[in-house]
Order: sequence, then C-alpha cells, then structure tokens
Amino acid sequence: MNAFTFQCQIRWSDMDANGHVNNSVYSRYLEETRMNMFADLVPKDPEERLAANFVVSEQSMKFVRPLVYSTTPVTITARVTGMKAVSFSLDCEIHDDETTYIKASTLMVAFDSKAARVRRMTDTERHSLERFMN
Repeated sequence: MNAFTFQCQIRWSDMDANGHVNNSVYSRYLEETRMNMFADLVPKDPEERLAANFVVSEQSMKFVRPLVYSTTPVTITARVTGMKAVSFSLDCEIHDDETTYIKASTLMVAFDSKAARVRRMTDTERHSLERFMN
C-alpha cells in the first residue's frame, strides 16, 4: 500500500469545553491532508484552478477515541481506495504510535467551477492519484 502521511499540528484553539479536539475540527485536518497530498495537482493559474479542481461529495467519520492537545503533531495516513472516471475515494486515519483516533472515508469529485459541473479526470490527475492507491 502506498499511503500518504501528513504530520498535523494540533492547535490549542482546536479544543472544546470537554478537553478534546472538537469533532468539527477533524474535517479541517482531513482537508489539510488532502491539500498536501495533492499539491502537485493544483494549477498555478487561478483561471485553470477554477476549471480543474476537486470537491468533497461525501465524507463519513468514525470517532474511535478522543484526541487531546499535544505539542507533538498527530499523524494522518491517507490512501486512495477507488477511482472512477470523475471521482475517487480516500480512506484516512488520524493516529499516533499507540492510538487511532478517527477513521474517515471521503468521496472526491473532479469539478469544473467555471462550468459548474462534474468533469472527467485527466490522465495526469489519474497518474498522480495512483501513487496512493490501495
């Protein structure tokens, strides 16, 4: 398996009144992971970026254990688990050496924001995603 690994720093402001990372913050952690995982797919030209981007179509999370603040970054492991003509799926885990905190599944769709429609993925995009295939 070719997984992408991202070290994500927990911020003190991510904590809630119960003393652990607020559930809503996990989506941001997953977004940061995707941004780093697919940085090579983001066109430099802003107009191109609008025509060739990806959007989250579905996302589910299973909260396994509460995550509390630490100065040590948490590890996020992501794998591409399926690919179709216009979409791909990711499985992610947020964990440290001893504990898994969350398991997530995300469906990403290739999207053309200028035309406001789904688009087919390019060969370059598919090749980039295959690096992280399960």
